[in-house]
Amino acid sequence: MTELATAEARPVEARLLHMVFPDHTNHLGTLFGGQALAWMDMSAFIAASRYARTTVVTARSEQVDFNQPIHKGDLVEVVARVVKVGRSSMNVDVEVITENLLTGERKLCTRGHFVMIALDPLGRPTQAPPLAPKET
Repeated sequence: MTELATAEARPVEARLLHMVFPDHTNHLGTLFGGQALAWMDMSAFIAASRYARTTVVTARSEQVDFNQPIHKGDLVEVVARVVKVGRSSMNVDVEVITENLLTGERKLCTRGHFVMIALDPLGRPTQAPPLAPKET
């Protein structure tokens, strides 16, 4: 295995990009909250799956704060990071950042916390890999 492959074996972050089209919005032209939650959950799933390298499921979504509206035509970047690992659980923090493609202005719009569970091939909770200590 190469040094690069070893260093990237357990990524803790996933980034997804989406465009907000009219079918994603409500009557005010802003993103449906449910759509934002779906994108956040998908990002948390990808981050936890890549980190654990096993099947994962969402156990809980906690404290999702919608601070700014997301408008039709915005580019949305969803950033998910594995921040804590228990026995089978992985805590994933998710941020939703919008970018106006014409001006480049970026805003943090939504934050949330998700708990994902690592599963074995029979669908039972299994040991998640320990999180490496942060380098200082």
